[in-house]
Amino acid sequence: SCIPPAFHAPPPIRAGGWQDGGVPLPPARYLVRAKDLVDRRYAEPLTVAQLAEAARLSPAHFSREFRAAFGEPPHRYLLRRRLERAAAMLRTTDRKVADICMMVGLTSVGSFTTSFTRMYGCSPTAYRAQFPAASALSQLPWCVQRRVGLPQHRTFREDGAAAGP
Repeated sequence: SCIPPAFHAPPPIRAGGWQDGGVPLPPARYLVRAKDLVDRRYAEPLTVAQLAEAARLSPAHFSREFRAAFGEPPHRYLLRRRLERAAAMLRTTDRKVADICMMVGLTSVGSFTTSFTRMYGCSPTAYRAQFPAASALSQLPWCVQRRVGLPQHRTFREDGAAAGP
């Protein structure tokens, strides 16, 4: 089945778990709220408890449901989003690696470098070297700049399956 496992779970029976017409919302709708919160506020210090609150679930239940629905735990999703944003900034700005680390909500440059290297296979500095300097981008047409700045690992699907090219 192409439907994420969270859609097969029974709807929540709690205050706020129902649409105005009395129709229960599927749990994945609540999980998407938490995912959207990460996407909007990735640079802020977010906890699993805050994300669970956005999804209107207990932290433990939220973590299980999030992993079942999206294939990774919430803290890993948050880290991945931060690293994707950092990669975009490395491609399109001349900011220092330490500044980018702080701008995406991470506090340790060493941990940032280690996590970035695990995800992209090279250090942030080596990654940046693979792209034209940001000062050179200002001489490129806008449509080309936009393409260079797009995330490499993006998906718009809720089930986490890779989107087409």
